[in-house]
Amino acid sequence: MVGDRRPVRIANCSGFYGDRLDAARLMVDGGPIDVLTGDYLAELTMLILWKARARGGPGYARTFVDQVTDVLGTCLQRGIRIVTNAGGLDPAGLAATVARTAAEQGLTPRIAHITGDDLAGRLDELTAAGERFTHLDTGRDLADAGVEPVTANAYLGGWGIAAALAGGADVVVTPRVTDASLVLGPAAWWHGWARTDWDRLAGAVAAGHVIECGPQATGGNYAFLEEITDARYPGFPIAEVAADGSSVITKHPGTGGLVSVGTVTAQLLYEIAAPDYPGPDVTAHFDTARLVQRGPDRVSLAGTRGSPPTNRLKVVLNYLGGYRNTMTLVLTGLDIERKAAWARRELFDLLGGEESFDEVDVRLLRFDRPDAESNALATAQLRITVKDSDRARVGRAFSNATQSLVLGSYAGVHTTTTPTAESAYGVYWPVTIDRRAVEQRVVFDDGTSAAITHSPAATGPAAAPIGTVPAHAEEPVADEFRRRLDERRRLQDGDAVAQAGVDRGPLQRRLARAVDEVAGERRAGGVADDRGERLVDPGRQDPGRAERGEEPGAGQRRDHRRRGDAVGHRAGHVGVAHAVRGAEGRVTERRRRPGTDGGQHLPARRDDRCHVGRVAAGPHPAGVPQHVTGPVQRQQVAVRPAGTGGGPGGGRRGCQGHHAGAPFSRSSTAMSRHS
Repeated sequence: MVGDRRPVRIANCSGFYGDRLDAARLMVDGGPIDVLTGDYLAELTMLILWKARARGGPGYARTFVDQVTDVLGTCLQRGIRIVTNAGGLDPAGLAATVARTAAEQGLTPRIAHITGDDLAGRLDELTAAGERFTHLDTGRDLADAGVEPVTANAYLGGWGIAAALAGGADVVVTPRVTDASLVLGPAAWWHGWARTDWDRLAGAVAAGHVIECGPQATGGNYAFLEEITDARYPGFPIAEVAADGSSVITKHPGTGGLVSVGTVTAQLLYEIAAPDYPGPDVTAHFDTARLVQRGPDRVSLAGTRGSPPTNRLKVVLNYLGGYRNTMTLVLTGLDIERKAAWARRELFDLLGGEESFDEVDVRLLRFDRPDAESNALATAQLRITVKDSDRARVGRAFSNATQSLVLGSYAGVHTTTTPTAESAYGVYWPVTIDRRAVEQRVVFDDGTSAAITHSPAATGPAAAPIGTVPAHAEEPVADEFRRRLDERRRLQDGDAVAQAGVDRGPLQRRLARAVDEVAGERRAGGVADDRGERLVDPGRQDPGRAERGEEPGAGQRRDHRRRGDAVGHRAGHVGVAHAVRGAEGRVTERRRRPGTDGGQHLPARRDDRCHVGRVAAGPHPAGVPQHVTGPVQRQQVAVRPAGTGGGPGGGRRGCQGHHAGAPFSRSSTAMSRHS
């Protein structure tokens, strides 16, 4: 029976394993909250934890121990419950560690943990029972791949969390649950929801999806920088979830960042598939949600409709793919492409040819510009990555070979780092299984436990989107973003793709294309960029020169640029590595040895297959920016290069691609960073 309790204030203090350590204390002290949550897991994180455990370390997120040690006494005093998925591969171990830490402080919290997600030891059993572990994107069965997964975890729902809280737990430690479950479970417990309260549950899923990535909902990674008037580090988000499933997204007063319809929309669209967002407890229909600005840093999220879940659970497997290494050569001055080709040829002649490796990825990154006023601005980089099952081939034998070019290659040759060792990388294999094969249990610290039953499932095909979207929400999201970006005239700065930080799906793909198109139009018309420099078509000044492949003024600049060669040559010999930032250049070539796992050993990427839904935005006060998504666009997008995000320390530095609330939205992704 649903009561009329006030909204529950659920605050998130972590968006990934490696997030801000003092966020727990800031959330506890910043204002009243009822539940403190922390999200630490991604597909990559499960592999990281497996490797840590293999080295004798814990299979859980160690940073949570420091955070809970700092705030546990305060939370117990104020009645704040703590819910976290930091348990990773060892929720029982983390629960025991928290208990020991509490005892050392003279505290006696009641601690519960959840089990049931770990299927690594049951793969043979499940295969014998008929599960084929078919890759969601490639359609390939696991048995045909000839690999042995080291982790296999099903995404559990929030009812185990609700049961633990109802049983009096002060701290609930979970393994791999969907990110939104960290909000759904506490909200269902607080308000006494039933398993068939589909709309209420869907509203909690939407709220959970918004706050799961921490400050990404409060201005972090937000493209429209001019809207964020408080440029301090953003405050972490809070969801005030009401009894009807609606919520208000906010943050503590006096903290940095911004909570607006724009920032919430950006996060709501982050790493989703179709508008129907399937989870283990409910299918939330994001195209029915309404966003309204209710005041400064307060956005209501209401109207989200829900329907029964499917009878399948998403499971993510990881296996070790081999070893990899990367070295980067710096190129300075003239003839960049010729120098790159020369260095590549020399290096692989020394190494026995590119075909001797399982995979070779060579990228020429163009940061250089004509008439550069400094050596750093005259440099480009040649990034060379090799992969192989033989760790010795891609270890120091590879990186040392790059050093042998220093006195016998192009002028100024040097590397950005000293020779590096190889690192292991993993491969992500997403599947679904019959949920009847998974039993979720809640275990209390007194040894008692209880099984958690699955919610009623849909009996037929997944329901189509329900609800009506207002006519004003029909403008395609890419067109909306393009219009705003063109007005700002900041296309040259890369703001267009800054919201994603890295590639996140069709929204960002379409946005980037829109930017490219507008930038191209401006170049064709000779429009001045934001720095006041003229963007002209070389052919308009001298068609003959353009046909010859020469740039305007190339002859006048040649002497000046050649001096860059000499400077680069000297810099190379004294070991100066220039830290240069810029846009990635074209891929020179990517090769894979015949017979290797086709397409599976890919560089680290998260959510390389997404679909954009639409969200209706309701009335808003004058002057408050309002972002609206548009008609559903189904589009598959490709994996991007390694080193641009995905896990702790990745370029994204946000939520790590762990959005299993949409069980069918993920593509295969190699786990290479920090693994």
